[in-house]
Amino acid sequence: MIRSITALKGLAVMGAASMLLVGCSSTGATPSNTSSASSTTKADPAASCKKPSAPSTDAMKIGTMLPLTGSLAYLGPPAIAGAGLALEDINKAGGVVGKPAEISTATDSGDSTDLTVSSAAAAKLKAAKVSVVLGAESSSVTLNVVDQITGSCTIEISPANTASTLSGYSSYYYRTAPPDSVQGSALGQLIVNDGAAKVAFLVFNDSYGTGLRDSTQAAIEAAGGSVVYGGKGKSQEFPPGQTTFSSEVTAALAAKPDAIVILAFDETKSIVPELVSQGANLSTVYMSDGNTADYSKDFKAKTLAGAQGTIPGAQPNDSLKKRLNTWYKTNNGKALSDYSYAAESYDAIILTALAAEAGKGTDAPTIQSKMAAVSGADGGTKCTTYAECKKLLDAGTDIQYTGPSGIGPFNENNDPSSAYIGIYKFDKDNKPVYQSSIQGDVK
Repeated sequence: MIRSITALKGLAVMGAASMLLVGCSSTGATPSNTSSASSTTKADPAASCKKPSAPSTDAMKIGTMLPLTGSLAYLGPPAIAGAGLALEDINKAGGVVGKPAEISTATDSGDSTDLTVSSAAAAKLKAAKVSVVLGAESSSVTLNVVDQITGSCTIEISPANTASTLSGYSSYYYRTAPPDSVQGSALGQLIVNDGAAKVAFLVFNDSYGTGLRDSTQAAIEAAGGSVVYGGKGKSQEFPPGQTTFSSEVTAALAAKPDAIVILAFDETKSIVPELVSQGANLSTVYMSDGNTADYSKDFKAKTLAGAQGTIPGAQPNDSLKKRLNTWYKTNNGKALSDYSYAAESYDAIILTALAAEAGKGTDAPTIQSKMAAVSGADGGTKCTTYAECKKLLDAGTDIQYTGPSGIGPFNENNDPSSAYIGIYKFDKDNKPVYQSSIQGDVK
């Protein structure tokens, strides 16, 4: 069994324009033992999990299920760095219940085009009997394995899942990224505020893509705009993994949109050249966290100049970036090129360790029982580091951990009650550059 940081070695200031954004789900709150993925009530996969009579005081074992291959592989390094740095800070502060915490099993989540990768990863993590799994980053991948993981009384906490169908999915499922209702509201308002009245969507038929499309469309229409192609109920989505987009781009441009929203992963690398070949104005293109990425090696300079995108989560400050980069270079031999969801990964690990410390046990049921409390759901003294929070817990003080991701306490659906959405604009090198952040409340 690979222990501690060794398991990760082989793996590859809010802007002045910040404003308050309220993101509301059209379906309302979902009870914690149901899934909104279906119109029928779904039992909580972890319903039979019970706290032991005496909490475990063994070393806390964490597993990771992050994208090392596939279309989201670029998101692997920042999540690995966030988890590794958090583990380092935890162990420097005395570990959990007096023992060093361990990342004992690291697995590849792959992406939604080959779900056998994540199924195998979940089986490996279950066999390793870890208490906590960090991941997956793809909502579709999580939906493939969440029953398997939480049904074995293991906590799954994602730093990047945004699909609304995962809100309240299981009492053992958490996330430190907000549901798509918040990002969709931010993206929709950004588009309309830029003056676009008619919007076309190029979206893949994936729970992440269609869910975010629906939320973005709702915000656009609520602000007086209209969707002229690719909207909800039009059956104009394309399948994940598609590589040619001549007909879709032709149809979208024929609708004469003021803005084009691309909601996809690697498919974006084929969509953009097709838009260029058909004469589209790419400064009117908008993307989201799935494809707001560095395309400096993919497209000719200035191809995406002026295009915009959103990424849920706070932009790490310079100090945190330096620490993340130092950790990653030390353990992987190269620098980070992206920091997406690094802060959310860091906070996910810190929150689970604090919950174990609060419950004086490292077994998953004990950790789960304290997750909401250490996030501040019931109030408590604010603290910003594991060491600071641990001292308060040792003194019998209730806490509210407030970490670099900037999320609010967990709500009844195990979602963050508030979170930030970053706004990015592509430069002449086709790299997204942070502009500002919008804070959204999850309703």
